[in-house]
Amino acid sequence: MRIAFRTDASLQIGTGHVMRCLTLADALRERGARCQFVCRNHEGHLMDHIRSRGYKVHVLPKPSGDALFESDTAYARWLGDDCLTDAQQTKHFLADAEIDWLIVDHYAVDHCWESAMRPWCKGILAIDDLADRRHDCDLLLDQNYGSSVERYASLVPANCEQFHGPEFALVKQVYAERRAEQNVRSGEVKRVLIYFGGGSDPMNLTGMAVRAFQAPELTTIELDIVVGSNYAHREELEALAATRGRAVIHAPLPDLSLLMARADLAIGAGGVTTWERCCLGLPSIVISIAENQRRACEALARDDLIQYVDNLRDLSWEVIHKQVLELLSKPERLTALSEKGMKLVDGIGIYRILNKIAPVA
Repeated sequence: MRIAFRTDASLQIGTGHVMRCLTLADALRERGARCQFVCRNHEGHLMDHIRSRGYKVHVLPKPSGDALFESDTAYARWLGDDCLTDAQQTKHFLADAEIDWLIVDHYAVDHCWESAMRPWCKGILAIDDLADRRHDCDLLLDQNYGSSVERYASLVPANCEQFHGPEFALVKQVYAERRAEQNVRSGEVKRVLIYFGGGSDPMNLTGMAVRAFQAPELTTIELDIVVGSNYAHREELEALAATRGRAVIHAPLPDLSLLMARADLAIGAGGVTTWERCCLGLPSIVISIAENQRRACEALARDDLIQYVDNLRDLSWEVIHKQVLELLSKPERLTALSEKGMKLVDGIGIYRILNKIAPVA
């Protein structure tokens, strides 16, 4: 079985789309599929990382400054060229053999691109979060909490099969394995994980969170701090961690399952890691770092599944400090967050998707 992924990472896009595609690719490879990626040469791309995982990467040219973006998606410019040009460039790499499944995870790709790719693949899976544009796909996945078939009713073909909610979250197998050994948190906080994704963290939310733990009443708490390869404030963070003590800065890791399993609380962004934290019952203070994370975070907060900090514009270390103290004073709430998270994400959602794409013979 031949699988092709069209996805991108960049300083603007972030890393989440590529990382969840890699999770799906790894699981497909275990079932004998041959996977390849098509990515544009954006600043902050993850193509070297994709190759390090053993996948072939076809490189699209750097973004065209002269492109005309005629699309019904607000993220059209994230593609780096106009939709049909991108499709034509992608066809060039995939024309030598028919693709069984073309998997698209990109906010700038819509029905025009997908329709243009139809002759080169047997089926198309679109991974989306936004429900802001039409798709020409056979399968659609929106793993976000609160998503529904009705949300996409007018956006996909009538025969498109849809998968919605964290039941289908693309979480690596290692999280399900650790979950089997994981207990609901007691409510006592001795260790905190800080992670705001693998991007550049331009607002330095990582440093802001570490600064919150410099308050005297929090200095006994151990910190695990994970930053991406494009993190832009490394020297400042190292100085801050050294001054505080009891803080370890980790380079990018294959996964965060071990750090999540031993933490009592996490502070981080919405997106892919939300489902990983829930799977392992890790209570979280969540800050939306992009507008496209807001809807899911608000839904999770309404149902008391996360502690949500909504106003990014007015965020400061003092705000984070206040949120931490509030949770530490309510150990029963931390336990409830842990238990509800584990009930929400069982860690095997990826296999529910696999059984549609590459069922076991």
